Amino acid sequence: MAASVLNSKRAVEMSIFVVRAFVRLRQLLATNRQLAAKINELERRLEGHEATIEDVIDAVRKLMTPPRRPGRRIGFQLPAAKEKKIA
Repeated sequence: MAASVLNSKRAVEMSIFVVRAFVRLRQLLATNRQLAAKINELERRLEGHEATIEDVIDAVRKLMTPPRRPGRRIGFQLPAAKEKKIA
């Protein structure tokens, strides 16, 4: 590198800086590979569970909504009016 051609303190510092940068880059790549592998493993594990999780979420939503009760009309209704509604 520069220190092998130039014989100055600055050239040595820059050579060390470049080597450290490449070491850090290698560590970041290794970390990203591990992270990518773990994400792939999680995706592979969860493929079969997706439908089950959706079913559970739907069931919870159904339980969260109160049941609808038909409202009762207030007041007196003539028996003839009831027959007309049925027919």
